Amino acid sequence: MQAMTKRAGVLALQGDFAAHAKLLARLDVEAVEVRRPDQLTGLSALMLPGGESTTMSLLLDSSGLREPLRALIAGGLPVLATCAGVILLADTLEGDHGSLPVTPLGLLHATVNRNAYGRQVNSFEARLRVDWPALGAAESAADFHGVFIRAPQIAKWRADVVPVAWEGPDVVAVRQDNIVAASFHPELTADPRFHAAVLNLAN
Repeated sequence: MQAMTKRAGVLALQGDFAAHAKLLARLDVEAVEVRRPDQLTGLSALMLPGGESTTMSLLLDSSGLREPLRALIAGGLPVLATCAGVILLADTLEGDHGSLPVTPLGLLHATVNRNAYGRQVNSFEARLRVDWPALGAAESAADFHGVFIRAPQIAKWRADVVPVAWEGPDVVAVRQDNIVAASFHPELTADPRFHAAVLNLAN
């Protein structure tokens, strides 16, 4: 699937940002590793990677990225958030009370349960049911290989948030206007459809 944009940012403060950049390269898209506010200029889309959400939250503040990032996404910049990225975007967090606090951006109108799928040892892979026409024809978008590593759960959501993927009965990906949030790691597969669909939102 050919992406329509040529320049996408990948938040590169911590986590598996390199995997996002590699998948973007497959779509012939320049990946800009974002570590400073000035690197947000001229982007058509943004990827928020998996990683350690507490560390990412602290680095958003120390880098000065929190408010510029929030403003861009609130202004309509297409964004794909995966795993820890979903935690960063949520407006409400629950669970995992023993860890250091995360200050989310409050942009995704959903309650997210941190590490709801368990710790590293509980990581798993599964075929997901997908219902999102942007991923392609109905027959090709019917499933997706999901990689879950210390994954958060999208527990509750408001009416403007639309589920687009399920693992069994559980919702594992949603869309809210320009935001696509996935509990799993599409960047750790060879399947670029989620990235391409988000990139195409820029058009």
